[in-house]
Amino acid sequence: MTVLKAMSERRDGDARAVALWLFAVAGLVALMVVIGGLTRLTESGLSMVEWKPITGWLPPLSEAAWIAEFEKYKQFPEYQKINIGMTLEGFQNIYWLEYIHRVLGRLIGLAFAVPMLLFWISGRIPAGMKPHLVAMFLLGGSQGALGWFMVASGLVDHPDVSHYRLTAHLGLAFFIFAYLLWGGLSLLRYGRMVSGRGGGLAAALTVLVFVQVLSGGLVAGMNAGLAHNTWPLMDGAFIPDGLLIAKPWWTNFFENAMTVQFQHRMLAYCVFVLAVVTALSLKGKAATGLRHGLLTAVLVQLGLGIATLLAHVPVSLGTLHQAGAVVVLGMSVALWHDRSLSRDD
Repeated sequence: MTVLKAMSERRDGDARAVALWLFAVAGLVALMVVIGGLTRLTESGLSMVEWKPITGWLPPLSEAAWIAEFEKYKQFPEYQKINIGMTLEGFQNIYWLEYIHRVLGRLIGLAFAVPMLLFWISGRIPAGMKPHLVAMFLLGGSQGALGWFMVASGLVDHPDVSHYRLTAHLGLAFFIFAYLLWGGLSLLRYGRMVSGRGGGLAAALTVLVFVQVLSGGLVAGMNAGLAHNTWPLMDGAFIPDGLLIAKPWWTNFFENAMTVQFQHRMLAYCVFVLAVVTALSLKGKAATGLRHGLLTAVLVQLGLGIATLLAHVPVSLGTLHQAGAVVVLGMSVALWHDRSLSRDD
């Protein structure tokens, strides 16, 4: 019995250690999302015109190196059509933020790959978890490639990235964050990955929040928040004219800036209503913390969204709004996970 108890305690300890590691990586991904939003809002993302995933660790270390980087930047549309006449100091200001964004991505890769290898070699990965860790690693690598695919779209002709690619890049980042969080919660609470079956309203809320994140990516990619800066009305009406002017009609939801902003507003209301209904459906003392956390996160995020719109998307509020989206998704994932546990017993 003593041996069996020791083995059980070791398994629990291993699961806890892997869970804490996944939570730490999820935190880094959340930070990456916030810095990515800051990079977008300051229009710094096209300052680095080359992708060097292996060798691009160091920034320019001399004035000559800075000038060489600046000369490369001058060959592309953002400088030629928007930033013509920019000084070297101005270039350095936008370069540093994109550099931090890319280096953090590499650090996240190391923060995942090295511990995974050590856990794997030492036999501390809980049963059934290895395929999920491999999937997480591959998704992280894909995110780096997708990030460059996005940036490359802004280096040809039009000095702005494709809003479709930006939305895909943002969506994958949020998906990886949710996957890491789910894995950590599973190991911490259950000692293995739970399937996610069930979850009821909490599952529906999580999916809706993720759809809203994608909608926010379209808003950001099209700069749709820089117009119709009133609330609760748009152009003096709750449902403004011009939502379906493009043909075919369905393209309005992806190409018409007014429609893109309108659907983001409507989805926000839907998230709020579903969050309230979900919170009210929770019973028992154990659910109190999740209920309060969810409602607080959604209310704060709704307020940030309105404030960001009314203020014409300042960098500070826009960044906070993106950070708020991470918190709301994290809360909804935690709630879904909590509602799913009983289905896996």
